[in-house]
Amino acid sequence: MASYLLAIDQGTTSSRAILFDRQGRSVATAQREFTQHFPHDGWIEHDPEDIWETVLTTCREVLVETGASTDEIAGVGITNQRETTLLWDRITGEPLYNAIVWQDRRTDEACQKLREAGHLEDVQSRTGLLIDPYFSATKLAWLLDEVPDARARAERGELAFGTVDTFLIWRLTGGEVHATDATNASRTALFNIHQQRWDEELLALFDIPRSLLPEVRDSSDDFGRVDARWLGGELPIAGVAGDQQAALVGQACFSPGMGKSTYGTGCFMIVNTGETAETSRNRLLTTVAYRLNGKPTYAMEGSIFVAGATVQWLRDGLKLFADAADTEALACQTRSGHSVYLVPAFTGLGAPHWDPKARGAIFGLTRDTGIAEIVAAGLQAVCYQTRDLQVCMDDDMSASPSILRVDGGMVANNWVMQFLADMLGVPVDRPTVLETTALGAAYLAGLRLGWYRDLDEIAELWRCERRFTPQMDEAERERLYAGWKEAVERVRTQ
Repeated sequence: MASYLLAIDQGTTSSRAILFDRQGRSVATAQREFTQHFPHDGWIEHDPEDIWETVLTTCREVLVETGASTDEIAGVGITNQRETTLLWDRITGEPLYNAIVWQDRRTDEACQKLREAGHLEDVQSRTGLLIDPYFSATKLAWLLDEVPDARARAERGELAFGTVDTFLIWRLTGGEVHATDATNASRTALFNIHQQRWDEELLALFDIPRSLLPEVRDSSDDFGRVDARWLGGELPIAGVAGDQQAALVGQACFSPGMGKSTYGTGCFMIVNTGETAETSRNRLLTTVAYRLNGKPTYAMEGSIFVAGATVQWLRDGLKLFADAADTEALACQTRSGHSVYLVPAFTGLGAPHWDPKARGAIFGLTRDTGIAEIVAAGLQAVCYQTRDLQVCMDDDMSASPSILRVDGGMVANNWVMQFLADMLGVPVDRPTVLETTALGAAYLAGLRLGWYRDLDEIAELWRCERRFTPQMDEAERERLYAGWKEAVERVRTQ
C-alpha cells in the first residue's frame, strides 16, 4: 500500500515538493528559489522553464531523500501561485513569453479604460472580482496583442493558456491534459462563479478566443497521470487548488465563518461562506473556496500584495539583516509603541484600496530610528493590513472570524504573531503543520484517491501548535492603527 502523497507547491519566489503521510505529517521537503524578472517599473515576470525545472528538481529530491519509489506514492496534489498567466504552443509545449506574475501591473491602463466604460459591476457580478491588473484576463489579452503573431495563432487554435497549475499539468502529463480546477479558474476574471463555466460575454469583453482555455474540473478530480519519464513511474494527479484556497483546505476551514490568513509573498485572508457567494461592500473578493463533486463552496477574500516580500526587500534590497529569522530578535529590541510606519506598496495597494499606482514609503523617522525600528515597522505592516481586511469583513459579514488560523513562512515569527493578535483583538492559532498550502493540495488528492472518506475526517487531523491571545489594551491598539491609516492615506493616489 502507498505510504505518501506528493504535494507540489509552486509559489511566487520558489517551488517546493513535500511528501506527506496519511496523518498529514511532512516526511520530506525540498525547495528551490528562482529568479524574479523586472523588465520595467511595475512589471514582474518568471521564466516558465525556471518554474518547470524547479518543480521537477524538488520532486526528484524528496524521492531521493526518502528513498521512496513512485510505487509508495498514492498520487500528486498541485497548488500554485494564482493569476500568473502563461501562453504556450499546443504542439511543442514551448512558452511564447515569460509568465506574467500576479503582482504585475502592466495592464493598469487597460483596466482603467474598462472601468471607465462601465464594465466593473458586470464583471464583479459574474466573477466576484474587480477589474484590476491582478487577475489573468488582461494579462492574457496583453500577451495576445503584444507577442508577435500570438493572436492569429490563438485564433487558429495553435496556442494554450493556463495559470501555473494548468502549465504544470500539461508538462507533467506530456501534453495529454489541458485542465484547471474551479478555484484557479475563478481568479481569471473569465469564469462565471455562479454558473461554474467560462463566460462567453466576458471572453468577448476581454477579446479572448475560447479555444485557448482549459477544461475546468473539481478541486479533487482526475487531472491525468504524471508521465513515467519525469519521476520514474506514473502517478495520478488527483488534487488541484490555487495556493490560498489550498491553505483554507489545509487549515480545515470547512464551515461557514471559519477563516485563515496566509503570510507568504503576499497576505491573503479567506473566510468560508458556504453555499452563498456573498458580495462585498468593501471591495473584497468573492471566490470559489473549493469545488467537490460538482458543488462549489464559496469564500470572501482580502488580498494583500506584499507581506513576506517586505522581509525579502529589507534583507536583499536594504541588506539590514542576513536571514529572515533575524527579524524576530531585531523587532524585540524596539521600544513599545514606536511611531515608524512602513507602507509596502511596492506594486500598489491591494484590498481594500485597489490602488495600483500607490508606491511604498516609510514615515515617522527620527534621529534615533535604527535598523530594528525599520524592520519592526515592516513586520507590523503585515498585521496592520490584516486589520484592514478584518474591518471590511466585519462590515460585509456581520462578523469576521472570532479565531484566526494562520500559516505561511512568516508565522514562525512569534513577535509578529503576538502583534497580529494584539492588532486584531482576537486569538491567533498557529497549526503544528505550517505548510498548510501544500497540505491542502495533498488532502484534495487524498480525497479523490480514497485516503480520506470526507472533509470531517480531514478536519480531525488539524492540530494547534500555539495560540496567541491579545495582550494590548484597546486604546493603544487604536492609536497604533490610526497611525497606520494615516500613513496609507499619504501614499494613495485614488
